[in-house]
Amino acid sequence: MRKLHDAFFKQAKREGYFARSVYKLEAMNRKFKLFKKGDSVLDLGSSPGSWIQLIRKVVGEKGAVAGVDITPVKPSVKKMAMILQKDIILCGPEDFAPVAKRFDAVVSDMAPNTSGIRITDQAASLALAENALNLAKKVLKKGGHFVAKIFESPEAPELLMLVAKEFREAQFYKPPASRAESFETFVVAQGFGLPPLASAPGEEAPPPPPKPTQRKKKRGKRKGGRY
Repeated sequence: MRKLHDAFFKQAKREGYFARSVYKLEAMNRKFKLFKKGDSVLDLGSSPGSWIQLIRKVVGEKGAVAGVDITPVKPSVKKMAMILQKDIILCGPEDFAPVAKRFDAVVSDMAPNTSGIRITDQAASLALAENALNLAKKVLKKGGHFVAKIFESPEAPELLMLVAKEFREAQFYKPPASRAESFETFVVAQGFGLPPLASAPGEEAPPPPPKPTQRKKKRGKRKGGRY
């Protein structure tokens, strides 16, 4: 049976966060160093606002924070970030110009309204993640990072390959705060626009070619017995 009020839920209440999902982002930022003090971060699917709360706490007052969602966020969140109530496919760099020309990280916790039909929900989730990727490519700084929630599916590796073409490295990651019974996972990508570390996700980079060796010339025996 699904336990609604688990340890992460209670911790969120105790620490003043709007949702337990904040600890998913916290775990990913701790592991992958996605954003830090002074950075600019764009949060997609911001409602109710717990990710914005954490992002603002990390980047501080000198950092820049923007969020987008088609549903309203809590009023207090609007004091922490520039919030657009808008579909992300209609967003472009000009929408975020008052906050930042480019972002150090784009993070997405977007999820579709589930239908109960797993294959339909999986496809909708992948479409949202691809929309997030398309926007990220327009607004990320070179070397920036990207996170997107998806529902696990046989097609998920195809999305990972798509992401890997744009970033130095990309992988799937399921944070400890994700419920055990949930089939959500996250695509985490680092190093936008940088040369890849490997030829494909999960593959090791090929070893460097061996250095050419110079053959030493044999010297004849000189008079007196010395070489």
